[in-house]
Amino acid sequence: MEKTVALNYQEKEAVVAEVSSQVTGAQTLVVAEYRGITVGDLTRLRKSARESGVFLKVVKNTLFARAVKDTPFEKLAVQMTGPLIYSIGSDAVAPAKILNDFAKTNEKIIIKAGVYNGKLLDIDAVKALASIPSREELLAKLVGVMQAPVSGFARCLAAVAEKKQSEENQA
Repeated sequence: MEKTVALNYQEKEAVVAEVSSQVTGAQTLVVAEYRGITVGDLTRLRKSARESGVFLKVVKNTLFARAVKDTPFEKLAVQMTGPLIYSIGSDAVAPAKILNDFAKTNEKIIIKAGVYNGKLLDIDAVKALASIPSREELLAKLVGVMQAPVSGFARCLAAVAEKKQSEENQA
């Protein structure tokens, strides 16, 4: 049987400081229950979060409550029961998207709630937030829209030039 080692005071303070620093610049925080998730799945979730610039942390709820005290995220205190994983990010959508997308393929992740822009979100609101395209996706779409007229004009010019060349070759 695996033994859990209790954190000493300095370690607890370090965890609270780490979480507090992440919360300071965050727009969104989402919590999910992770009871029974395998180590491999948790590793994949953490990798996905890192790639998206999301801070993902499993931490004792009492320490997390201390870290978010007197912040807009303090509203989540009522949801802080059970084994929770916290997803925090300065991007408004990414923390919700990471957990929501992972929960679609792993029933061990159960979204509980979130806070966005100081407002408490229920499960449905977190899922709605997760469905919004990310900033990168929106920028890619914008570039595509901006390129469409230019590439269409270029194809048109090429077609005219090709037609003119074929007419000259026939003459």
